[in-house]
Amino acid sequence: MPLLTIHHKTVYRYARPVAFGEHRIMLRPRDGHDLRVLDSALVIDPQPMSLRWIHDVFGNSVAIAAFDERADTLSFVSTATVEHNPADTFALTPDDPAYFYPFLYDDEEFPDLQQFITPQYGDPNGELSAWARRFLDVEAPTPTFKILSGMTHGIREAFSYRKRYEQGTQHPLDTLRTQSGTCRDYALFMIEALRRLGIAARFVSGYLAMPPGSAHGYVGGGSTHAWVQVYLPSAGWIEFDPTNGIVGTRDLIRVAVARDPRQAIPLHGVYLGVADAFLGMDVDINVVSVGENAEQETA
Repeated sequence: MPLLTIHHKTVYRYARPVAFGEHRIMLRPRDGHDLRVLDSALVIDPQPMSLRWIHDVFGNSVAIAAFDERADTLSFVSTATVEHNPADTFALTPDDPAYFYPFLYDDEEFPDLQQFITPQYGDPNGELSAWARRFLDVEAPTPTFKILSGMTHGIREAFSYRKRYEQGTQHPLDTLRTQSGTCRDYALFMIEALRRLGIAARFVSGYLAMPPGSAHGYVGGGSTHAWVQVYLPSAGWIEFDPTNGIVGTRDLIRVAVARDPRQAIPLHGVYLGVADAFLGMDVDINVVSVGENAEQETA
């Protein structure tokens, strides 16, 4: 079971000392049978007046910081060591109830999944629905994995990844029309496409572990990452990363899950001062294996 250390540093810079409102920090990896947090620390400068931890509506760990002093910089440094045990390659057998699409969710599970099945964004001309139906065979039924894999790799191959510096996530129709976006845009787009097929899907925020070298051809490293979880009867929540074509949890470290990207912002807060006081933000993220980290320290 590989051990990984995640170092995430965010620094906000201001032209003059400003006061700070409440900040919500969602950087602690999400424990599970395939991901175990062995150690974690959060250092904030200036030190907050209070720091409390809560579980949000989805069970994510959220730190809430309140401040009582002014400063011209505000920094957050999160460090976590995790034991990462990726699940075996995802596969359905013909005996699984979701092997073919369309399938039905269990009557007892459906009420809890409904929020993840209901589309959240408009599609007035049916463009998104039409794109989703492209992955269905002409004659039903269609193997479910074929749909999920086809979307995951289809987005990666047909769309152009680009960094955006605007806040938030763009509308799924903008992602479709421009055939481009960030990892968060791709994830939301795929989620909304799946929901139009009646498949439960939710947003995941976390980190991408970049393997040594560039053989995998990953993009989206060096910052927080985003992908999709799909719920299938008997299989549970399965990860799909349309940015890099990853199926399963290989190289993906979950931090938060949510119905919508706006509910899984890694770091959110306000400052109290004039608008031109803000100079900029610097983010530095590094995910390394513990062994690799030790080699760097002794080099």
